[in-house]
Amino acid sequence: MAEENLQAFLLENAIKADEIEYVASPRFVSGGKPVPWKISPITNDENEALTNRCRRKQFVPGTRETRMRVDQEAYAAELICACVKYPNLNSEQLQSSYSAVGAADLVKKMLTPGEYQDLFSAVMQANSFDIGMDEKIKKAKN
Repeated sequence: MAEENLQAFLLENAIKADEIEYVASPRFVSGGKPVPWKISPITNDENEALTNRCRRKQFVPGTRETRMRVDQEAYAAELICACVKYPNLNSEQLQSSYSAVGAADLVKKMLTPGEYQDLFSAVMQANSFDIGMDEKIKKAKN
């Protein structure tokens, strides 16, 4: 029995995380319908690399010490750029259209502040950051 359960955890038996489609804005239409964006989850190694790129030194007030912290705005932008597969945020044509320099600048210029926050929420859900412990415990019990 224990060996049978162990088989479920092997890489070849794990269910792959799916790419999701998300309408980031109703303003981008084709054929009268909003065009969905495609979002793919990243791996833990990729997430760790993003987090490390977003670490900043911060001075501790009243001391001469510094500590490292993650710049949450930079992390959100990096995560969005890593997960959005369509539209291609690195497209030279798309960046030129918005006078943007880089994918992070582009996505911020393409979307309104509310749309940007909603896209970030969708990216977080695609990476399973939305599932709390209570929900996981309920699923395990059922």
